[in-house]
This record gives sequence, structure tokens and C-alpha cells, in this order.
Amino acid sequence: MTNQNVVVPDAKQGIDITIAMALPKSLFSPAVPEPLPAAPGGYFTITRKRFPKMTETGGKTSSWVDSMRDSSPTRVKSTTSLSEPEDKNSWIVNHPSALNMFEQIVKGSKGKQIVMFLDYDGTLSPIVEDPDRAFMTNEMREAVKDVARYFPTAIVTGRCRNKVYSFVRLSELYYAGSHGMDIKGPSKNSCKYKKGGVLFQPASEFLPMIDEVYNVLLERTKSVPGAKVENNKFCVSVHFRCVEEKMWAILVEQVRSILNDYPKLRLTQGRKVLEIRPTIKWDKGKALEFLLESLGFANSTDVLPVYIGDDQTDEDAFKVLRNRGQGLGILVSKVPKETNASYSLQEPKEASSLTLKTFYDDWWSGSDLRYKDNAECKNIVDQADSTLAKS
Repeated sequence: MTNQNVVVPDAKQGIDITIAMALPKSLFSPAVPEPLPAAPGGYFTITRKRFPKMTETGGKTSSWVDSMRDSSPTRVKSTTSLSEPEDKNSWIVNHPSALNMFEQIVKGSKGKQIVMFLDYDGTLSPIVEDPDRAFMTNEMREAVKDVARYFPTAIVTGRCRNKVYSFVRLSELYYAGSHGMDIKGPSKNSCKYKKGGVLFQPASEFLPMIDEVYNVLLERTKSVPGAKVENNKFCVSVHFRCVEEKMWAILVEQVRSILNDYPKLRLTQGRKVLEIRPTIKWDKGKALEFLLESLGFANSTDVLPVYIGDDQTDEDAFKVLRNRGQGLGILVSKVPKETNASYSLQEPKEASSLTLKTFYDDWWSGSDLRYKDNAECKNIVDQADSTLAKS
């Protein structure tokens, strides 16, 4: 049996992503795509078809509503999604399954320091109707904890940092909340990181404005059943997952009318959510760059950033990796769509912490752990290996 390992998030089930699956090759189609030509640093360069999208303030309300429809996971036959079998096969060729390509991924990671970046909603937790109940499973928490034992690990999310921390409850991670506008490192000094307790908030001056807009939106959206407004500290999210489609245009008009009074804020769109953010040039991609710099890897050719996400907002991070010519962007989506990611994952998988250790026994053996000479960290690795040997 060959270990086929993958990080597999899902939008509907309590998925264990950042976990590994030990599966026989016979489970997969023999028509596994050949590796694509690699750019310097091992990042695959692929040709992508362009699709229209509406993600910034401006445009007609009808354009926003069309974009909201296209971003709906239930609308697989929209103009921005490929639905025909031949089109999907073509998309898969350009965005091969990270599961099927795992051996090539491991080969490309040899000698590299891996740094993990993980989205939260739809990646570490299921997509749920009530965002306050997007809980991760205990098994998932243990899986992420084990990942952080081997590699610097960050949660990069549009959620409020404190909210996500209350879900994850792992102090050894980096947390980049509010689309990277609220970044904090591990709460304790750890051998796993060169710098602990990093705190960076590039949009602090916008806090009073964000709070004001949040309170206005709470009142204004009461007339739209199902709308939920969430204060994510440096941005405001208006969830429309539970709003009837016939009310979407009204909701968009309400949000846009409020922003007319706040020229320093902009409107963007995510997965079933409208988001109000400061106009500063900061996003998940900038957060990724900041964290790599904080870890001492800004100009390193020996680092392999791995970013896994499912949302439109994760594209900023995928684009950074592509421009660096270095790293792995993995899009979690059951529907082919425009992306800067190199790999894709489609199906939900669950696995135990044991298979996670098997995964890192394979991947870690060919990668560079910068803290491997530290006695404390070596003990952590030895304990993991011992656990695996006894099982």
C-alpha cells in the first residue's frame, strides 16, 4: 500500500483537513495526469480561463446579485462555473488533484522548510448556516496540533481573530484574522518559531469606523429576513446564506447605500457573504508574506509555503505564491472555477491522528525542519515517531 496523503476540507461535513489518508493506488483512476512543467522553486505554471467576477465596490446592483448567484455552491451551472464533463476534465488537468499528485509534491518538498497556511471556514470547519456555530471537531483540533508540531502553522481567516481562537484553542499557532489585518503569533516562546507573539494590525485607525458601520448595518438589515451581520473587528461581514434570493438585491442596496457615507471602506464578496473592509492594500496574500518574513523566510529559496483554502478571498494568497514561483496553493472546491491555485481537492475525507503521523513520517523525512537540532523539539518528533511505531 502506498500512502496517499492529502488535506481535504469540505463545505458540509465535519471534515478533518490537514490530515492524511493512507489509500491504495487502486482506488484512483489510472489516468493520473502527468506533472506539469515546473517553474523555478517547483511552482507549477498553468493556463487559466478567465471568468467575470465582481469583488470590489462599484458596478450595478444587478452585477452584484449575479456574482452572488455565481458564488453559490448550489449553482453549479452558472456562467462562472464549468459544468460539462469535458470542461471539468480540462480544469482538472490544469488543477490536478493534490491527492493524486502527492508523490510529486513530496518530491518537490525535499530539502525545504514547509510552512502551513490554513483557511478556517470550509477548511477546518464545515460551512454552516449560523457562523457562530462553525465548530471544528476535537479530532480536527488534534490533527492541526500535530501539524504544528512539525511545521510553523497559521490560520488565515476573514473572521475576528479572537473568535477563531475560541474555535481552535491552540496557542502554538499563528492567527491572522480579519483577512490578515489582525495578526498574532504563538502566545508562548516556542522552539518551533523564530519569533513569538507577533502582533500586527495595519488597520487600527479604522476600528471606530468599523464599529459604527456594524451598528448601522444591524439596524438597516433587520428588514431582510435571514441576514446576519458579524463584527470581525477590522471588517464587517453580512451573511446572506439564509436570505431568500429574491431579497438579495435589496440587501446589496442597503449595504451599498451605507458605504456611500464611508469612502474609506470598500465592499467585497466572499462565499455567501458581503464584506466591508478598509481601503488599505492588505489581504490574505499580504498576511502570508508578512508571516513568512516574521519567520525569517522572506527571501529564502529553501521554504515551501503551503496554503489551503476554499474561498474567493484565499485567491489573494494563491496569487502571492504564484508570483513568488514558490509554494503550493490548494483550492478546495467541488466545482471548477477560476483560481490561482495549482492543485485542487474536491471530496470530503476524514482520518485519524494516526494517519496524520504517517503522513508526516513520509513528508517530514524529505523536508528540512529548521528546529530539528533543538532538544525539546527533537523530543516532540521522537514521541510522534514512537507513537507511530507502537501502533
